[in-house]
Amino acid sequence: MVLGIGLVGLLTVIALICAAAVALVGAHRRIQAAADLAALAGAASAQSGGQACAAARRIAERNGATSSTCRVDGAVVSVTTTLAIPVLGAARSLTTQARAGPAAVR
Repeated sequence: MVLGIGLVGLLTVIALICAAAVALVGAHRRIQAAADLAALAGAASAQSGGQACAAARRIAERNGATSSTCRVDGAVVSVTTTLAIPVLGAARSLTTQARAGPAAVR
């Protein structure tokens, strides 16, 4: 009986850890997509003479992220985005970067 209760407790802990890992992977995918889209929007805006970082910031926010840094180097835009997520009751933040511009620019 005690062994059964211990086994159920262990399986519950394992399930909670797996759920946290799945949530973390999903949040990472979401923040990476937000960074990619923000960099693409910024590069498109830079090529048309617009405000690249403003466009990148707007797209990042529409995807639930915060654009923490934005750098424009000619037609290439580099963006860093951050997303705050709760992991096992504690607030954590994920940060990722993306870069976009014309294929000919290196």
